[in-house]
Amino acid sequence: MEPLLSIVIPAHNEESRLLRTLDRIHTFLAKQTFSSEVIIVENGSHDRTAEIGKEFAAQHEGFKLICEEKPGKGRAVRRGILAAQGEYRFICDADLSMPIEEVVHFLPPRTTPYNIAIASREVEGARRIDEPPSRHLIGRVFNLLVRTIAVHGIQDTQCGFKSFHASVVDDLFGVQVLNGWTFDVELLFIAQKRGYTIIEIPITWYYHPESKIHILRDSMNMFLDLFRIRRNWRKGLYAPRR
Repeated sequence: MEPLLSIVIPAHNEESRLLRTLDRIHTFLAKQTFSSEVIIVENGSHDRTAEIGKEFAAQHEGFKLICEEKPGKGRAVRRGILAAQGEYRFICDADLSMPIEEVVHFLPPRTTPYNIAIASREVEGARRIDEPPSRHLIGRVFNLLVRTIAVHGIQDTQCGFKSFHASVVDDLFGVQVLNGWTFDVELLFIAQKRGYTIIEIPITWYYHPESKIHILRDSMNMFLDLFRIRRNWRKGLYAPRR
């Protein structure tokens, strides 16, 4: 029987925190009544991330490791989401900056029906813990650019926790092409063009200083990706597959 929830964890050079994260997720899921699976997608790591994921999956039912040779968060997420079997497929950052306990707010009966649900740090009821004001400002500037150029009306496109209903997964991830950090903006852009329901769910989010994002280099690439998304749309790359 297919699980209700699939948790997909992209993991690139996550040796220092992956085991702790997997333990927390396992402890949480063991207490739930719904069925679940956890897919760890290691991609292009240079540390023991793959070994940690493999050992944990061998010892815990419902956990699975996928190894993807090439790096890129978008690539890892796409591989994991398409391999998942759950009715709800949840992207979960390895830092657990959103406590895993909040995933219940993305599942019935806690939420209304949706195609995509985004964990939001900006809508009413959300909380940010220990985030430096400078990082918050950078995020808000990028979100303004996103809302101006690509995805309209969504206050937090970049939070790393998102849920996709199985009914839209093939349609979205089957045409997604960006492999880097901006993959989720691309997915939301396609989803809006398709007319899918997107909701934002307020969460409590904890800032972790060991971010994988290089502010200057990655910010420029993400900005340019917004125009790549518009170009891809004009070229017909996001046309529905027949």
